Amino acid sequence: MNHAPRAQHVVVCGAGIIGLCCAHYLRARGHEVTVVDRAPEEHDGCSFGNAGMITPSHFIPLAAPGMVALGLKWMLNSKSPFYIRPRLNSELIGWALRFMRACNPGHVTRSAPLLRDLNFASRELYVEFADTLGADFLLVQRGLLMLCREARTFEHEAAFAARARELGVPAELLSAQRAAELDPTVRMSIAGAVYFPRDAHFSPSLFIAALTPSLADSGIKFLWNTEVTGWRHEGNRLAAVRTTQGEIPADEFVLAGGSWSPAMVRSLGLRLPMQAGKGYSLTLPRPRQLPRLCSIFTEARVAVTPMGSSLRIGGTMEVVGLDESIQRNRVDGIIEAVPRYFPDFTPEDFRDVPVWRGLRPVSPDGLPYLGRFGRYRNLTAATGHAMMGLSLGPITGKLVAELISGEKSSHDLSLLSPDRYA
Repeated sequence: MNHAPRAQHVVVCGAGIIGLCCAHYLRARGHEVTVVDRAPEEHDGCSFGNAGMITPSHFIPLAAPGMVALGLKWMLNSKSPFYIRPRLNSELIGWALRFMRACNPGHVTRSAPLLRDLNFASRELYVEFADTLGADFLLVQRGLLMLCREARTFEHEAAFAARARELGVPAELLSAQRAAELDPTVRMSIAGAVYFPRDAHFSPSLFIAALTPSLADSGIKFLWNTEVTGWRHEGNRLAAVRTTQGEIPADEFVLAGGSWSPAMVRSLGLRLPMQAGKGYSLTLPRPRQLPRLCSIFTEARVAVTPMGSSLRIGGTMEVVGLDESIQRNRVDGIIEAVPRYFPDFTPEDFRDVPVWRGLRPVSPDGLPYLGRFGRYRNLTAATGHAMMGLSLGPITGKLVAELISGEKSSHDLSLLSPDRYA
């Protein structure tokens, strides 16, 4: 094996949770790191307003059996958890066809152990951050509840819990009474719940607010308001990235631009099928009840996370391109779901609460792109994590640092190759 030089200059394209974690672990290995991002330093990207969950329980990729039929059903409801805006777009059509092909049992069987292992590894790295970062980002390791309003949903989740236990992911079935005893701080209207004790949650904005200056203090250079416009390459190696602030030469490059990643490498002739999946959240600063555990309203696909004294509620997967506008009917769908599960809440609780939105980068098979491109060996992909970006941020950063440092990878990344749709 040809090992890379120990210390190199690495440009990380993207300053979301993935890019920051890549920068952290690269710097820890002695590399010189420059992070470029299209947004200003005080920005509000996809990493900031989401549910902040660390989820070993989520080992099933988005592309799974039944998702196509469920998606078509949801398309008929303007307030549903999932929506694709119909449009004559070759990239969307290609993505949809690949997504349909990936929704099969074999794909789930291959992917689940890897997603399980990556989530568990990332969880441990978050615990390390809590010990070393020097700032409290509200990491809570109490687990997650999948709340089921309907008996048939509870039966379905019970089968999923059995599969989780087979994979070594602890899962417990709870009656409505037992769920209330586990989290007595909120009244629930449910048929039952599945408890995943190894899941955790934290405040994404506090984590990023602590990590970013820590990285700058370690010598990492940040270039804000800097958009990638092209590349200079010499044979099968990239020599520099071209940006709106000029050309930046480097030894290695990391693509961590989230939903904007495909556009960044299009001029290189690299195909990276991806769609932006918009999600929304609302954060109640003084909720009438504050759960101790994070939870997911199973039928509604709504995530609920306590963050200190506030409560964040979010959801939807709205595939509408790089459109960051807010569709109020989809926000209303999230708000209307809350009293169905937490009956002491009312829609009035959300009056005048600001709506956050972010674009999640979604690959056709629901797995991230993580690894080196075959055509340009000094370009590494770290993107396409969909709804698992926060959960998998640290392990993604560590794996990228291992690759660039010439170390043996701690996980088999063959399923995540960025060339799998080339």
